[in-house]
Amino acid sequence: MKKSVLIVDDSLYMRTLIKDALEGNGYNVVGQAANGEEAIDLAFELQPDLITLDNILPDMIGTDILKVYQEEGLKSKVVMISAVGQESVVNEGLRLGAKAYIVKPFTNDQLVDAITKA
Repeated sequence: MKKSVLIVDDSLYMRTLIKDALEGNGYNVVGQAANGEEAIDLAFELQPDLITLDNILPDMIGTDILKVYQEEGLKSKVVMISAVGQESVVNEGLRLGAKAYIVKPFTNDQLVDAITKA
């Protein structure tokens, strides 16, 4: 059975890039969110196996969304994808339960590798 994925990124271009890379590698993209509120609602509604989560969204930051996922007991694995690569931000994301942190720009191989490991 294909693993289900929710893609969270405010950029339509980035969501499309991630979707194409994942679907080309056998993943099933079940939803997309452009902001934090959608990311939280869709995560609990869809219960995907995996969530790709941008850290900078128009209404929230990814680490705050991770806190909600953690507090509410969401079982989905999360891979953070962000242009923000400062060590403190990466470490906070990982501390809050992200299985990997990918810094933009990235290659399809880097993305698929991180998601496969998660």
